[in-house]
Amino acid sequence: MHNQIETFKIAVRKFAPFESAIQKFWDQYCEFSGCTIKLEMVVMDLHELYDKTISKKGLANGDFDIAHISTDWVLEGYSHHDFEVLNPYINKNKPEDFPRGWSKSLLTLQRFGWEIVGLPFHDGPECLIYRKDLFESDLEQTRFLAKYGKPLEAPKTWEDFHQIAQYFNRPEDNLYGSIFACYHDGHNTVFDFCLQLWTRGGSLTDKSGFIQINTEAAISGLDFYRKIVNDKTAVHPKSAEFESVAAGIAFSQGEAAMMINWFGFAAMCEIDANSKVKGKVDVGLLPAAEGKNSASLNVYWLYTIAKGSKNKDLAYDFLRFALAQEQDKQLTMEGGIGCRISTWNDAEINAIIPYYHKLETLHEVANMLPQKQNWAAIAAIIDQMVLQAVNTETPSEALILEAQNQINKIDK
Repeated sequence: MHNQIETFKIAVRKFAPFESAIQKFWDQYCEFSGCTIKLEMVVMDLHELYDKTISKKGLANGDFDIAHISTDWVLEGYSHHDFEVLNPYINKNKPEDFPRGWSKSLLTLQRFGWEIVGLPFHDGPECLIYRKDLFESDLEQTRFLAKYGKPLEAPKTWEDFHQIAQYFNRPEDNLYGSIFACYHDGHNTVFDFCLQLWTRGGSLTDKSGFIQINTEAAISGLDFYRKIVNDKTAVHPKSAEFESVAAGIAFSQGEAAMMINWFGFAAMCEIDANSKVKGKVDVGLLPAAEGKNSASLNVYWLYTIAKGSKNKDLAYDFLRFALAQEQDKQLTMEGGIGCRISTWNDAEINAIIPYYHKLETLHEVANMLPQKQNWAAIAAIIDQMVLQAVNTETPSEALILEAQNQINKIDK
């Protein structure tokens, strides 16, 4: 039967570690199973991946066999029958140690009632990533204490974060205080806004589950964000054009003292051969407003099987292989973030990435985005609002009110 298929197509999120890992998994799988089909990886950035798989119905039409899907889009895809329901396959032949091998926080967003439409591929909540060599330097400690009258330590509040960013901002050394990923793509700035909101004790939804951002926490969060992102004495000058991957690469090149980004970009600093900060990085919980709790965001990547695929049995068989402990660990060694608890606690991995075990702690404070069929449209409104905050003088209250009015029209 395999002879009729020319190639097996996987839609892959553009990121070098993902691309190399998937290719290796396929080669190993073919060696193991005797499969002779050629893999065709279709590598796309976020926008294009969403567009080709969900908007243009690429999964429903069978343009791909497997796709990397962000949990942001999974409800929309499920509602439009883009994914193969995996229960019959799992019941017949479970992935190794399923479901116990994963944290519950990585098995919830792809489940609708009993139906499972995706399996965890890549993870790593948002966290504070910082240069521990700078923070632990005796010279920096002494100077900081003399300047601010308090010890230099990983920031607990956003005010501390801003102050430390200004302290470490040294353009003449190609070192900036912090990096933000402000690229206009419906993701990065939306996540940043949510983190500012949550770490001020706010919520994205009201008691009835409707999006409600016209709140004090949202206003003060947006005020702070626009202030710091526009502070040339605290932030990398290319932040406006960085999405999360580019921000992560700049950090790995030693261009910043701190950043708020996905855990995976900290791990990349230890694994990527081009990293200039290997052994100099640590991670911690995000800063919060005075007296409020830290928070994180859990958005993760799934493997999904296309509803329109002609090769569903092969697709599931490959996924079972790719999800095994050995491959999950290998993904991590490539620079992705494995999703299994066994990988998080693996001694060899923690020897290379000494903060890897902190993933469990980060998951404990991680929030989920609201599950809404039209989340992409709501996110686009929030994205536009944050962009206007950064690029205009319009007061935050007015921008938030305008965005809320637009959201009310579509948030049914």
